[in-house]
Amino acid sequence: MVKPYPVDASMLKSENYGLLHPTVNSHMDAILVPPLRASPAPHLHFEEPARRVDLTTSEETGSSKFSPSFGDHPQVSNIENNGRPKPHVLKQDAIVERNYVRADPSYLKTLGQAHSGWIFGAIAELVDNARDAKATKLEISIDTIYSKRASGNIPLLSIIDDGHGMTHQEIVRMTCFGHKQPEAYEPERIGRFGVGFKTGAMRLGRDALVLTQTANSRSIAFLSQSLNEGKDNLEIPIVSYRREGQIMEVDITVQSSALAKYNLKAIKEFSPFNKYLIGEKAALFCEGTGTQIYIWSLDKWGSDYSLEWHTGLKGGSSFHQGDILIRSRRIRSRPGQISQQVRLDYSLRSYMEVIFLVPRMKIYVQGSLVKSRPLEKSLNKTVIETGNVMGKHVQLTLGRCQLEWEQANCGIFLYWHGRLIEAYKRVGGMVHGADVGRGVIGVIDVTDVMDDGNVSVWVHSNKQGFQDSEAYALLEEWLGRKADEYWDNNFDSLQLKKSNSLYKPDQEWVQCDKCRKWRMLSSNWDSKNLPLEWFCYMEPFKGSCETPEQKVEQGVITVSAKRSGYKNQQKASKFDDDAVNVSNTTEGDKDDSDQDMEDGKARGLKRLRRGLTRACRKA
Repeated sequence: MVKPYPVDASMLKSENYGLLHPTVNSHMDAILVPPLRASPAPHLHFEEPARRVDLTTSEETGSSKFSPSFGDHPQVSNIENNGRPKPHVLKQDAIVERNYVRADPSYLKTLGQAHSGWIFGAIAELVDNARDAKATKLEISIDTIYSKRASGNIPLLSIIDDGHGMTHQEIVRMTCFGHKQPEAYEPERIGRFGVGFKTGAMRLGRDALVLTQTANSRSIAFLSQSLNEGKDNLEIPIVSYRREGQIMEVDITVQSSALAKYNLKAIKEFSPFNKYLIGEKAALFCEGTGTQIYIWSLDKWGSDYSLEWHTGLKGGSSFHQGDILIRSRRIRSRPGQISQQVRLDYSLRSYMEVIFLVPRMKIYVQGSLVKSRPLEKSLNKTVIETGNVMGKHVQLTLGRCQLEWEQANCGIFLYWHGRLIEAYKRVGGMVHGADVGRGVIGVIDVTDVMDDGNVSVWVHSNKQGFQDSEAYALLEEWLGRKADEYWDNNFDSLQLKKSNSLYKPDQEWVQCDKCRKWRMLSSNWDSKNLPLEWFCYMEPFKGSCETPEQKVEQGVITVSAKRSGYKNQQKASKFDDDAVNVSNTTEGDKDDSDQDMEDGKARGLKRLRRGLTRACRKA
């Protein structure tokens, strides 16, 4: 008998995956089955006749301790892919028939296409899951491991967190195709669509193993394209254990001993994980909780892998720290951008530095800690703009960043529920000219605007962009107006300095390696002179981790929050005693940083024109 794979109806609303209907998705076939009877606990359905194994045997599977003996079970017959049953109609008298769907294994590959444009979006999905699990530590690394099936070493991507882990019901919910979207509003939660793990894992590689532990249980799940090759229906082996004192025994309340043995056999046969390696990884939990995700058969880029990884030097400078890179080094497309120096587009370490607006989780890439980059705390001439978009309060922090000016970057960083959705988004005049707004960075959290209040959100399911909606259009207009005001009001009034002068942030900040809060330094302290590991009790703060984090203050410039319009005023340029002449042009033959000295006198800046030239307008 063919049993359907459970699919929650709310997944029909998730874009990027197509409706789960036989007329629009070739990977899904409809079959008629009677209503599903209630079972003792949620579990996945399998094609029982397609396996030459007796699932009704009463042979004990055994128990496992926190040791390498975990997963040592008697052998069962080899798994075969023959004897595929055909879907058919099951009829019972006096029972209303219903339409369900089943999933073809090729649908796993389709899921991975959600992140086809940027592979780091797939890693971000797994990072989001760790944050939602209240993890305080996350490790991302790629190492090599021996594979018996590959007859050699293969790269293995591991993502390990110390969150609260998942029960059997929760890991089934994570591996099934979508689940009911949350009804309650959770401002700290990022996950919404129930597809992040599957789309992320299947984009990174063809096979993924999940090992998770709570205070009272441990589970193993195997999402694999290799296991399901040649099958008519998707099979996801899951083995769950429950704690009995210091021993983990097979949880027979959610599965039979024979089914657990059969699933574990499939995992060991189609993955590099034998009983000893599974036990070794399980020992990493000790008495704690967390989730470990291992992905192999990584995505290819030509004859090599899409990802490139470097271990780095321990104890060295940040330049020599390990990193995971996108091999193509391709810069993501953004309107108006000509700079090719956008490192977060191809460096995982750089992306993790800014992925969260308020970083509270320590993230390690290739074994070295990622130092968070507080964007709104690293700006010069900081301005805080407030306003309303569709009746909802928004707050934008604007300022100049020396590093971004040197790399000819600018734009707005948009966060949703504290997670970066769009980076370097050019708005207003930035779209029409490469030099307009150069070095100007904005930071804004748009959670209230992009959540409609009815649990629905205006964010793509891959969390790499916003949907085309009225709220987003009005937000873009507001951001463009505020960015143009900042540029117009301060372009001429900014004092000119020599080309080697640096624009330092308004305040210096340092992050505590324990509480992850940012502390403002006094003017006589330089963050470069502080130790690599700094804590709140150290100088110059000499305080407690319980002290609330200080808010970002405005710089020299003050802008009204209620202003609806503005008028450009001619402002006299101010120059230092050592000011230099600056010649600007919109023709592109000179850089706005070119400076020369002529008779020791300085000239005023020529305002850059936004949009098309007058000649083009007349034409």
